[in-house]
Amino acid sequence: MGYEPAENVRHGGRASSAGNAVTKTLNVLEAAVAGQGPRRLADICVESGVPKASVHRILATLAELGFITSEGGGSYRAGPRMLALAEEVKAASATGIGDVLTRLSRDVRQTVHLALHSGDHAVYVHKVEADQPYRMASRVGMRLPLHCTAIGKCILAHLPEDEVVSIVASAGMPAKTSETITDLKRLSVELAQIREQGYSIDNEENEKTIRCIGAPVFDRTGAVVGGVSISTVAFLLPREELLAFAPVLQTAVASLTNLL
Repeated sequence: MGYEPAENVRHGGRASSAGNAVTKTLNVLEAAVAGQGPRRLADICVESGVPKASVHRILATLAELGFITSEGGGSYRAGPRMLALAEEVKAASATGIGDVLTRLSRDVRQTVHLALHSGDHAVYVHKVEADQPYRMASRVGMRLPLHCTAIGKCILAHLPEDEVVSIVASAGMPAKTSETITDLKRLSVELAQIREQGYSIDNEENEKTIRCIGAPVFDRTGAVVGGVSISTVAFLLPREELLAFAPVLQTAVASLTNLL
């Protein structure tokens, strides 16, 4: 399967047509609560792909409903209703998932992450830190790019071709390290390999000295929704030993299908 760049999707945000009213509202809400701290109106417009006038109206409605809070000066953050909803979702999804990830981390003695697909990126929703003298810089809620992470490449490998092209056109393929794949055709070759072998490798492509192996997580319909990764320090664990984790990783992600 080969990929050709999309010509009708702009870089630096979502597709120029953000879709219907519901899609626009959800895109604005997601952009407004992303990351840490208040978000500026201009940034929300760029990330949501929705015109400024529409964004302003949507934010006013979301603020009235309690999903968004205005910080003044054109900045917004998650409101009390959004925070309450997030905690309810977290509590509902925690049952069973944490046990699977904790068991996997204990088996391989490495840090384990679960991230879910969200637009042109993924978001860490669970992290189990290994009992090691070092700590990974990742955190729950952090966004991760799709083109240069183990989880991200697993997600891309199981998306339709046109969606992959759209994501790359929207997010770009910036070089995070000297190992980052920045060419869509080269990435497509690796995605085909990931589909065939059932796992992916981030070979210091997102962060120097960090090497990861990832496997896709599917929902009950067979659609990819995210992935699980095992993260290691490259100079402490040889690549061959990381690859040996593939079977136990694939067993773990298979058990997540009925929990997500």
